[in-house]
Amino acid sequence: MAAFSIALSALSADSTAIDVVGNNLANLNTTGYKDTSVNFQDLMSQSLGGDSQVGMGIGQVGTTTSFSQGTLQTTNGATDAAIQGNGFFVVTNAANQTLYTRDGSFQVDANGSLVTATGQNVQGWSAVNGTVNPNGPVGNLSVPLGAVIPATATSAMSLAVNLNSQSAVGASFSAPIQVIDSQGTTHTMTVDCTKSDTNTWTYNVTIPAADLQTGGNTTLASGTMTFDANGNLEPPAGTAAGAVPAPQAIAVTGLADGAANMNIAWSQFGSTGNSLITQNSQTSAVGTAKQNGTAVGAVTGISLQNGGMLVANYSNGQQVTVGQVALASIPNPQSLSSVGDNNLQTSASTGTISVCAANSGGVGQIVSGSLESSTVNMATEFTNLLTYQNSYQAASKVITTTDQLMQQTIALIPNA
Repeated sequence: MAAFSIALSALSADSTAIDVVGNNLANLNTTGYKDTSVNFQDLMSQSLGGDSQVGMGIGQVGTTTSFSQGTLQTTNGATDAAIQGNGFFVVTNAANQTLYTRDGSFQVDANGSLVTATGQNVQGWSAVNGTVNPNGPVGNLSVPLGAVIPATATSAMSLAVNLNSQSAVGASFSAPIQVIDSQGTTHTMTVDCTKSDTNTWTYNVTIPAADLQTGGNTTLASGTMTFDANGNLEPPAGTAAGAVPAPQAIAVTGLADGAANMNIAWSQFGSTGNSLITQNSQTSAVGTAKQNGTAVGAVTGISLQNGGMLVANYSNGQQVTVGQVALASIPNPQSLSSVGDNNLQTSASTGTISVCAANSGGVGQIVSGSLESSTVNMATEFTNLLTYQNSYQAASKVITTTDQLMQQTIALIPNA
């Protein structure tokens, strides 16, 4: 009887289907995992004559992976990343084999390389002087863990200050600001303002004598500030109408630490010509103090930003882009096969793969501080599990029934 082989094919198919369900449920919490569904196909039928035919059972079970979008879960991990949309992260293993993954749980290893949780190197473009060229070839992304950014001497500064218009003549107010020399040493400069008349104040810019090689005169610049009836600083004489007044030049020479001389432009007016120093009937106070110098900086941390930019954070507050994570656009992702560690590899049927930056070439966005959840639906899997169980039980019943029929047929044979 063909019923034996038909039922056995059903048992084999249902067993495989249950394996698929078990694997889906096992990966319920696997980052970036895509659920797999089972495809059943019948075998060719046997003709019984005329238009009558009977099926021969079920063929080899096929599977299809659904590359639908998983839910993004916020982790706030500095180097965690998730893909919103199409695309795959590109990684290479120890054998330099290119693999693909949706798992963005990255980390920086002891050598400064950006790697996956299982040690594969993440691919992307390294930055040159903070600029990334996503049109070039990709390579292993790494971070200069021991890199140091040299100091940048202050060349410009500004102070937002209000001087109390109710102050008596002779009253004074001091506004300090810290500047940085070419060796990264911080110096506190002070702008001392003294009221000399109704709408007039004089100022002296000083630096501590200890900061100079020979001490001596610590006054770096001086001048007079005149305010109009509205409390705004009037431009220096000779300033063209509508023009932004030139900054006050401050020269710092002979520093005690041997740093290069500093030439600082002190802007008393904003970029639109607005007065940064005012005289209003309020307590004298410093609003903001700005300068463009930076101290020596060492790497204190690494972070991924939206779009896949890899950024190094330095101790002096600077952030420098060191690379960008690449994404792969794969036209038929169902052709990929799993090789473990949340990685996929291409097969002979995989179409042409293009590698590009996020939000280009048909790939989605890289969302920082997040990971993509598995697409497995527990309710769906349990429903499938019950369906395949019932199918298995039904097929086994066919076998036991067929066996009973065979025993009865054998019993028809008379004893010799």
